[in-house]
Amino acid sequence: MKRYAEIDRQTKETRIHLALNLDGTGRSEIDTGIPFLNHMLDLFTRHGMFDLTITCAGDLEIDDHHTVEDIAICLGQAFSRALGEKSGITRYGHSYVPMDETLVRAVVDLSGRTCLVYHVAEKREKVGTFSVELAEHFWHSFAEHTRCNLHLELLYGRNQHHILEAVFKAAARALSLAVRHDARIDGVLSTKGTLTGNGS
Repeated sequence: MKRYAEIDRQTKETRIHLALNLDGTGRSEIDTGIPFLNHMLDLFTRHGMFDLTITCAGDLEIDDHHTVEDIAICLGQAFSRALGEKSGITRYGHSYVPMDETLVRAVVDLSGRTCLVYHVAEKREKVGTFSVELAEHFWHSFAEHTRCNLHLELLYGRNQHHILEAVFKAAARALSLAVRHDARIDGVLSTKGTLTGNGS
């Protein structure tokens, strides 16, 4: 069964179309209007081996905030919709990703409960035109709408571009593990029998 979702979201601030295939080959068509975010989502797709299409027209004349937040909301909703009841998935995933002098750890639990722990230093305010503080907000919105427990931690690193790149790659690889099917799992991997918000 194809694990695929499309999300269309339109507000006074953004118009977004997003399509996600969890069982893809790493193909992406990304146009957010923010070059650095395009780059991060492109490598997220490639290293997670998802297929992802995003088009967004946002109020970038104000700033990047609404575009970044709304894309994260749509991406989280797409993950949640594509996963459905989460039958047979491994549920947990983790990854360590180096990027030159930088090392990042990502751990995820597709539990149905929302929690973000984000321990990633901000070494400067912007990378290109992208406001670095929005990276945490992106992952908070993603975790909230995926309904997952996501821990992102910079173990060490100096270059802000390397740090954010390692964060997106590590998150992608952790999610790729968590969404995989395991033939040994009957139903969902939970003693409560559900992963819709109160599983364990």
